[in-house]
Amino acid sequence: MENKKKVPVNTVTRDIKNLAAPTGNIYESVVILYKRANQIAMAEKKELMKKLDEFRGDRDTMEEVFENKEQIEISKYYERQPKPDLVAIAEFEEGDLYYRKAGTDTTIEIKGE
Repeated sequence: MENKKKVPVNTVTRDIKNLAAPTGNIYESVVILYKRANQIAMAEKKELMKKLDEFRGDRDTMEEVFENKEQIEISKYYERQPKPDLVAIAEFEEGDLYYRKAGTDTTIEIKGE
């Protein structure tokens, strides 16, 4: 998965007021971030499993699986990627997310600064 945006790979201290500003409620912001991070994590997991399944064979032994260098490189690539929660926060801060409240037809866009 190629990340086109500049997302920090380490945890960054953030001001809660800035996270709450787009929604007016920190709890709403956290729920939006949680749901988006979960979407990203599931997509990455699906992509990783698809790539790793290519290495799976009917007669592979455990030793062969652990020695496969290409498989190890793919796993390392995904380990170096920014964590899903950091990607979600970056999207949120840049205004790339929108959400709908349950029971309404109103879509709310979170605009970047």
